[in-house]
Amino acid sequence: MRQLLPGLLFAALWASASVATKFGVQSVHPLILATVRFFIAGGGMLMFAYGIQRVQNAWPKGIEWRQLTIFALLNTTIYLGAFVLALKQVSAGIGSLSTATNPLFIALLSALWLRKMPTLYQISGLLLGLVGVGVATYPLLQNSYATVEGLLILLGGMVSVSAATVYYASIKWRLPDLVINGWQVLLGGILILPFTLLTADFSNAHYDERFWLSVFWLIVPVSVGALQLWFYLVRQDAIRASLWLFLCPIFGFAYSYFLMGEPITSYTIVGTGLVIGGLWLGRRQ
Repeated sequence: MRQLLPGLLFAALWASASVATKFGVQSVHPLILATVRFFIAGGGMLMFAYGIQRVQNAWPKGIEWRQLTIFALLNTTIYLGAFVLALKQVSAGIGSLSTATNPLFIALLSALWLRKMPTLYQISGLLLGLVGVGVATYPLLQNSYATVEGLLILLGGMVSVSAATVYYASIKWRLPDLVINGWQVLLGGILILPFTLLTADFSNAHYDERFWLSVFWLIVPVSVGALQLWFYLVRQDAIRASLWLFLCPIFGFAYSYFLMGEPITSYTIVGTGLVIGGLWLGRRQ
């Protein structure tokens, strides 16, 4: 029960990020959306932690700055930067389905981190999961709901966030979760800012109601709510926490179908089943 309600709520909120991002990138360049989100979310969480909660002895010191910067680079700059760029080229449902492959990458990277050979189950599960994503995206590639470039960007982001999870679990953090979350999101915004200034198209940006609603949802329920729940779950058990990502495709395809009008086909169902089968296989001892 300590993980049931937080896990369900995490999966529902985390899966909603794909649809919220799809709405936001209709108004502005993806990196503009990401940068605005990072600065507002990170700054807001730190203001709350230091100004309202007045947490004591919670300023990063020495090596903690390096740890936060590495975590921010992997978890925010690369992963979420790649995610918003990919969502310009792939469907929201595929964005959520890709999230479910994280446990496979986490298990594989954990084995490599500990300098152990990945098990046959882990390798087989990862391959089966990737095949499942391929099956689910096949008709979407034909109908312009996804591109190969978008899928490759999404894959790079998945590897990065999985590495971030392994790295986070390997550190004995002194700082409270809210402070860690605030700093890593803000630092992620600082790191991505040069790329946004150099590559984003500001002339066609529309800071309309759709943009600000997308930013609000990505900040409050996702960046604050879902990540706080994720940190709580990882602190309880990193491997069990990753299993809640099983539910993300189910929530994600439901959101994309009802809110974006994106199709759910037999390929979607079979591909999702293969991903879940790969997750089950990868978790076997």
